[in-house]
Amino acid sequence: MKTSLKVLCALMVCTLLFANCSSTRNAANGTVNVSRGKFTGTWTVTNVNYENLVEGSVQSVFDQAPPAAFINSTWQLTNSGNGMYTLSNGTSQSIYWSVNNNDPSGQMFQFKKIYQGDKPKNVAEGYQLYVASNDGNTMVLKTPVSLGTGTGYVVYTFAKK
Repeated sequence: MKTSLKVLCALMVCTLLFANCSSTRNAANGTVNVSRGKFTGTWTVTNVNYENLVEGSVQSVFDQAPPAAFINSTWQLTNSGNGMYTLSNGTSQSIYWSVNNNDPSGQMFQFKKIYQGDKPKNVAEGYQLYVASNDGNTMVLKTPVSLGTGTGYVVYTFAKK
C-alpha cells in the first residue's frame, strides 16, 4: 500500500510539473499563452495575409509602411525587451517589446517604437498584436483593424532564423 501511494504521489507531481511547464490554452477564447522565451531570437516575416479584410485595404501598419512591405522583414527580439525590426528595403526601427498575458482577449505581443534618447517608460503609444500561435520556431501574430461592423486582421507569419 505504501509503495502504491508513493507511486501515485510521484505521478501527480510529474503531471503538475508537465502541465505548468507547457503552453496553456485559454478555454474562454481559444488563445494560446506561451512563455516570453519563445519570442526571443531573430525572426523573419514570411507571409502577410488578411482575415475579414480586402487585400490592399490597409494602407499602413505600425505608422510605417503597407503590410506587404513587412514581408521578409527581420525582427530581432532580445530577452531584455529591446529589439529592432528591419524592412527588406533597409529601413530599421528600434523597439521595446513585451508580452501581455492578462488581456481579456488573449495573449498580446506589444511593442513601442524607440527613437534616439527615448526611454521605453516615457513612450506612451505602442502597438498590440494578438498571438495566434508560437511554438518557438514559427509564430503568427494578428493586428486588429476596426471595421464598421466588426474587426478584421492583418496576419503576420514569422519563421525563426
